[in-house]
Amino acid sequence: MLKGAYTLIITPLKSNGDLDEDGLKRLVERQVESGIHGIAPLGVTGENTLLTDAEELKVLEIIVKAAKGKCKIVPDTCASSLWRAKEKVKAFTGLGADYISVFSPFFVLPKPEGVIKFYEELADMSPVPILLHNSQDRTGINIEPATSARLAKHPNIAGIKDGNKGLDHLAKLIFLTKDDDFCVFTGKDTTAFPIICFGGAGSFTVSGNIIPEVMKKMVALALDGKLKEAEKIHFSYYILFEALRWETNPMAAKAALNLMGLPGGGLRMPLTALSDEKTQKLKGILQKLNIIT
Repeated sequence: MLKGAYTLIITPLKSNGDLDEDGLKRLVERQVESGIHGIAPLGVTGENTLLTDAEELKVLEIIVKAAKGKCKIVPDTCASSLWRAKEKVKAFTGLGADYISVFSPFFVLPKPEGVIKFYEELADMSPVPILLHNSQDRTGINIEPATSARLAKHPNIAGIKDGNKGLDHLAKLIFLTKDDDFCVFTGKDTTAFPIICFGGAGSFTVSGNIIPEVMKKMVALALDGKLKEAEKIHFSYYILFEALRWETNPMAAKAALNLMGLPGGGLRMPLTALSDEKTQKLKGILQKLNIIT
């Protein structure tokens, strides 16, 4: 799989709550112009569980068309059942996805053996490579490094997007899969630079919505072994990395885009806007970093 920075793109909404198709196209074009390695729609940042099936397909269709093959497209599936996940894989592949990121089954709390069979069956039927997605806070289960290591042997499982912030977890995961054709990505901007330092493949980034060119540069420098230059960027923007996780993602990302005059829009209920206090603090951070005046 292509190493690098993949933006976890938001889903812009109009004031009436409808999908902002023109706004989404504008955001994608901005990502492509930045040179980002990939765009990852329909994840938590994209409010996947709050979209209809038809909206999911429309979002992906717009993104693939607007990207024009200039970066990789990696949509997320979010399904508890195997049959539903298979439906999504087929639909997303048909619209032009390069890889499919698959959340571990949520709410039902399967045993590791069930997780392994779930991913193996999906990988067996998928026309494109599968990416594991580990996010215990969202799904209720943690994909342990040993489980990922077993799945890394599958020829159609390309890697993992791991939201576990524990460096010991990530380090063991990289160690156990180091001899496999398997990429380990972090799903947290605060660990994007560190994970590459000990063998990771890059980041799926919320900050990419705000500073795609910066995230692409930091990740590319780190992957090229230019660690001091990458470290400088990491420290310079760390306050933003943390701020964009305030309250509930994607509240802060959408607030930041709106402050920048870009189409962030509102959120779907039961999500609500970032608090006024946090919005003002976020505005100060964006000003300090010269992102807005």
